[in-house]
Amino acid sequence: MLRRFHLEEPESVKDASDLLARYGDSARAYAGGTELLLAMKEGLVHYEHLVNLKKIQGLDRIQHEDNLIRIGALATHRQVAESRLLQEHLPSFVRMEQNVANIRVREVGTIGGNLCFAEPHADPGTLLLVFGAKLVAAKGSSQREIPAQNFFVDAYETALEEDEVLTQIQIPLPAERSGVAYMKFGYLERPSVGVALLLALGEGGSIADIHVAVGCAGPAPKRVEEAEELLRGKSLEEGSLLLPKAGEVAGRAAQAISDLHGSQEYKEHIAQVLLKRTFEQARKQCLQEREG
Repeated sequence: MLRRFHLEEPESVKDASDLLARYGDSARAYAGGTELLLAMKEGLVHYEHLVNLKKIQGLDRIQHEDNLIRIGALATHRQVAESRLLQEHLPSFVRMEQNVANIRVREVGTIGGNLCFAEPHADPGTLLLVFGAKLVAAKGSSQREIPAQNFFVDAYETALEEDEVLTQIQIPLPAERSGVAYMKFGYLERPSVGVALLLALGEGGSIADIHVAVGCAGPAPKRVEEAEELLRGKSLEEGSLLLPKAGEVAGRAAQAISDLHGSQEYKEHIAQVLLKRTFEQARKQCLQEREG
């Protein structure tokens, strides 16, 4: 049963931040509520005040400025999945969003709410890591940019301060001759393992840059720099031969936990499989772009 609470409805980020500062641990920011309200109904958490962000204008915009995509934190998963702008510039992100949870969640849930709730078996954070995204947090009249790899601290825990409001996700556009892939596996509604990979080719067809991230298996998504170092600078053929070793590294980096979604060993194995598949998918994108 959902216990009684006060619903605060600020109309600016500053007012929302002030309310969060005033009520401290007894308050929580509220957007779509698909995760938060469920947890409150189950009695897992309780807040005396929910600070509704929905009346704050402009926080759902999706924009392209220079070499940067800006996604407002209040954009719903459906908005992101149906955005023509994102389809043109970040198709891999659109494909990921089209398969987030279910249609009910995509209709109501927001990208910012998903990131702030930091549920371990969530998709967006893993893909944002390989893009090198930054998350903009505001309080009062100030704001700061938090690299995605520093945003996720632990399960259900982020780097946001208690009076900060997430306002925007900034995603740099991938370089030319690059490909991005995200794949997940799971036999329940939430994924058991997710792997994201960004691959950029150099002039000679070698791996000029590569970003690897793994999530959904452990407490928080992780960039796997050790696996990246194994592959960076290699030819595509050499990289393919090194994928089993890179996959082992990625599996360990996931900090997989045995749970209803699978055992630790199983998740580590799936991470290896998905790394090979995302590499191949990103490689095909790179070669198609080069031929085009």
